[in-house]
Amino acid sequence: MNFPIQKTDAQWQALLDSKNAEPGALQITRRAATERPFTGKYQTHWADGSYHCICCGAALFDAASKFDAGCGWPSFSQAIAEAITEITDHSHGMVRVETVCSRCGAHLGHVFEDGPAPTGLRYCMNSASLDFAPSTS
Repeated sequence: MNFPIQKTDAQWQALLDSKNAEPGALQITRRAATERPFTGKYQTHWADGSYHCICCGAALFDAASKFDAGCGWPSFSQAIAEAITEITDHSHGMVRVETVCSRCGAHLGHVFEDGPAPTGLRYCMNSASLDFAPSTS
């Protein structure tokens, strides 16, 4: 799948280093790895603002859609329109829906149909894939 923003692994790594990204961010965002549950910096983060792709800066989620799913990863009930591309994932002997950034293809996590109303969705994200922008109001 092609995305508007393309870089080499070395360019992605340099970008992530410049942002002081979490260890393993390259493996998570570019190789679809998963951080261990309850270890990410945004798992218990509840400030007002928005969550963006660590790789390209695209806005992905408003903090108002974040909820505690008890799963060990930051969870959101709704993504910003057209920010995320969904891909069927057959890895690990399961069928899941992988979520990637629509601009750069960074692996973010997975979306499940066990979230709260009104969407019924749980976007289960890796903290290492996210960057937070606090609300300015």
